[in-house]
Amino acid sequence: MLISGKRANFAYETGRICLPRLTAMLIFTTVIAYFALLLVLSRLTSRHDDNDTFFRGRRQSPWYVVALGMVGASISGVTFVSVPGMVMTTQMTYLQTCLGFIIGYIIVAFLLLPLFYRANLTTIYSYLDRRLGLASYRAGAAYFLVSKMTGAAIRFYVVCMILHRFMLAGYGIPFPLTVTAMVLLIWVYTRRSGIRTLVWTDLLQTVCMFAALTLIIVGVVRQLGMTPSEAIAAIRADEGSRVFVFDDWMSRQNFFKQFFSGIFIVIVMTGLDQDMMQKNLTCRSLRDAQKDMCTYGTLFVPANLLFLSLGVLLTILAAQKGIPLPAKGDELLPMFAATGLLGQDVVVLFTLGMVAASFSSADSALTAMTTSTCVDIFRRPDDKRLRRKIHIAMGITFVAIIIAVDNLNSSSIIDAIYTLCSYTYGPLLGLFAYAILLGKDTATAHNEGPAPYIICMASPIVCHTISVLTLHTTGYHFGYELLMLNGLITFIGLAIANRKKDK
Repeated sequence: MLISGKRANFAYETGRICLPRLTAMLIFTTVIAYFALLLVLSRLTSRHDDNDTFFRGRRQSPWYVVALGMVGASISGVTFVSVPGMVMTTQMTYLQTCLGFIIGYIIVAFLLLPLFYRANLTTIYSYLDRRLGLASYRAGAAYFLVSKMTGAAIRFYVVCMILHRFMLAGYGIPFPLTVTAMVLLIWVYTRRSGIRTLVWTDLLQTVCMFAALTLIIVGVVRQLGMTPSEAIAAIRADEGSRVFVFDDWMSRQNFFKQFFSGIFIVIVMTGLDQDMMQKNLTCRSLRDAQKDMCTYGTLFVPANLLFLSLGVLLTILAAQKGIPLPAKGDELLPMFAATGLLGQDVVVLFTLGMVAASFSSADSALTAMTTSTCVDIFRRPDDKRLRRKIHIAMGITFVAIIIAVDNLNSSSIIDAIYTLCSYTYGPLLGLFAYAILLGKDTATAHNEGPAPYIICMASPIVCHTISVLTLHTTGYHFGYELLMLNGLITFIGLAIANRKKDK
């Protein structure tokens, strides 16, 4: 899980790489074989084509399958590339955030999951309807749809670009056709049973991703001429292995900033995100869902430790071979993998791992957006024909955004979009906090007026203004704590608006 520092810069750099035809064909064969496995799983799990199966998997998913699959679903292809390169600038301090994730998952498991299970919800934003009213409900669902569609499309864009450069550009195939084909493949294996299929395909994707990551680490250790114990000792001794920062309160890597931000990142980007919660709501019981969430929550520390360890090993290898490090951390792993410095097998493993991570997040995003649009926007959860049309429309929109991002051809714009996405989760935090703490159960949705819409739109603007003014006046640079500030502003705004309405 990563919400900042994601760039697609390296996607443009890969355009200069000319892979041997044999390697390109090997990558192509690997990707096709991987998709064949996904289609087989889809066929085995798509016996029922109804909305309850598509939206909630009939609440029959084994908790341990969901838990393992959620690890892969929470790690995008950009994360697969970016996290190893983080050691170049911030060492292993990202693990401080991962430690906060554990507490965040416990809070979600024992605070939010019981609320959603007791209410028997299909989408988590229906909870806002019950506690606050229709305006807050639709404001929350709209924020989710905008942020998820934009963020998921950009993450998937990176994978489409790299695969296009690796395999298809040399054959004269245009990039829009590559994007369309890849999104079409996702649509094919999710169109019938939706979330029921994704629970099992996520398991496959997680296994493939970590198998690829482990084998890449083995290949790097072999290139270094080290034994596993020597590699572990080298990682510990390297300056890039620093984890904790207690001495600099102004640093964005300060332990307390990272740790508490990690807690709120999970609460918002998992507990208040339909994409991440939809699979948890397919478990057979609340207890199973809690076991699932606590299990995969603890797996994030060792998972990210592997990614960061790979980054340290790559910097050691670069120093040993006299290879200059790239200007950006995002380019560290692609530099070694795509240029063949670690051999053809690593090129294939890198592609497999990135595809597995990206499809695991893209397919669930597409399914979650279809679910939220049917249930929250159109409020027709039983209309199968509408669900099919919306699923197609979401796929087309997905393709259009990816092509638009490619035409922008500017990493600064991409970074700006990611920053915008991170701001949209703050209002969700404020909405749900107010609904849980101060909301009242309503038998029917009541009219709140335009206040929730205005507050949710104004909160990110106020938050950004405070951030800029604080930086200029005190030199303090807000990091992930912007999320908490954004949620607090939304909460206060809702409290003031409702107080005035009551009077």
